[in-house]
Amino acid sequence: MTSTAQPPASGAREAHPDHLGHVIFITAAAAMGGFLFGYDSSVINGAVEGIRGKYDVGSATLAQVIAIALIGCAIGAATAGRIADRIGRIRVMQIAAALFTISAVGSALPFALWDLAFWRVLGGIAIGMASVIGPAYIAEVAPPAYRGRLGAFQQAAIVIGIAVSQLVNWGILNLADGDQRGKLLGIEAWQVMLGVMVVPAVLYGLLSFAIPESPRFLISVGKVDRAKEILADVEGKNINLDLRVSEIEHAMRSEHKSTFKDLLGSRFGFLPIVWVGIGLSVFQQLVGINVAFYYSATLWQSVGINPSDSFFYSFTTSIINIVGTVIAMIFVDRIGRRPLALIGSTGMALALAFEAWAFSANLVDGKLPHTEGIVALIAAHVFVLFFALSWGVVVWVFLGEMFPNRLRAAALGVAASAQWIANWAITASFPSLSEWNLSGTYVIYTVFAVLSIPFVLKFVKETKGKALEEMG
Repeated sequence: MTSTAQPPASGAREAHPDHLGHVIFITAAAAMGGFLFGYDSSVINGAVEGIRGKYDVGSATLAQVIAIALIGCAIGAATAGRIADRIGRIRVMQIAAALFTISAVGSALPFALWDLAFWRVLGGIAIGMASVIGPAYIAEVAPPAYRGRLGAFQQAAIVIGIAVSQLVNWGILNLADGDQRGKLLGIEAWQVMLGVMVVPAVLYGLLSFAIPESPRFLISVGKVDRAKEILADVEGKNINLDLRVSEIEHAMRSEHKSTFKDLLGSRFGFLPIVWVGIGLSVFQQLVGINVAFYYSATLWQSVGINPSDSFFYSFTTSIINIVGTVIAMIFVDRIGRRPLALIGSTGMALALAFEAWAFSANLVDGKLPHTEGIVALIAAHVFVLFFALSWGVVVWVFLGEMFPNRLRAAALGVAASAQWIANWAITASFPSLSEWNLSGTYVIYTVFAVLSIPFVLKFVKETKGKALEEMG
């Protein structure tokens, strides 16, 4: 059925806030959940070998301990939307911050491997909640003209979190004389790496008290006057506030609280738009991007690079990640979401193919030959660059924008859950796949990058510049 939604009469599409800096602050505070997401996702990269040595476990068991957090992520993502519709977006952020803090303390002081795994699951639930509530909240408070750029704050925060965690890990490793199991503050270095996350977790919680509730949630619970104040704040006083509220109320009257049942269609389980969201989420992970952040230090060591240099290359990859994200933030509202996704898919496919070729070489004295080693390093950085300037940003922007109001919270939760499940599959399988055939593993990732191109061309529609109430 085609949408009959009309462009907003209130002037929302052309709205410009009177104080853009205030809107940026609100967005950045909400995106702190993304920072924690990135930090937690990548901090484990520095602890892998320390955990392996401490508990004397093989690759398969180690992979499960690393990946098990992603099961928690799927749970958090699946439940966050429903909870947010009941108690508000800000309360969900505060719950996530509390869980992050508890998880960081527990992960730093585990007494057994299963204990560490439990705290990682708890932290995963917090990450999953933050991964849903961040883009949803930002989409709901951002003026349409700025929504792509502001939506990109989520991914910017993620990549900054990744880079900061790599830098902190490198600093802690140096303080421990290059030994992940070296003693610092009475515990092992890898434990300190995991415990440092307490700092940004507490900051996230404090910032959540400094930003307003989503105007759409406030209208849904009858707090219209407060919603008008916030709309005037974030969309500007030149819009017709009464009409703007009426538009939101009309969109909400034509819907009911989104539930899992609402997402179901008659033929293929979910409605087509939900499958598109799931597809975007899954393709984002199946190209193997998180291998670069969970295992990069171990990967480079496996082809003969010393531990100190491997941490340095992990950090430079994170810097490239930030550069790519800035590029995406500049262009996402100028050239659109779909073109960026297609550019990224093409670049990722080529870079992954070169990585697959480089890793197919036989090791000489435990190292890649010089040419293949150089190609592998360059291709790894190019892959991260093209991911960051495209799929890393546009998927989060799409998921915050593409669903009709009546489905948004539940559909975003399902799509984000699918993303975490795909992330878990890649993370849990990589150590075993790389032991089987590292080059073959990268061929698999290349195939998924190639398949993402026809998927975008056939199924994904542009959302650039549209108000959320126009999504049919």
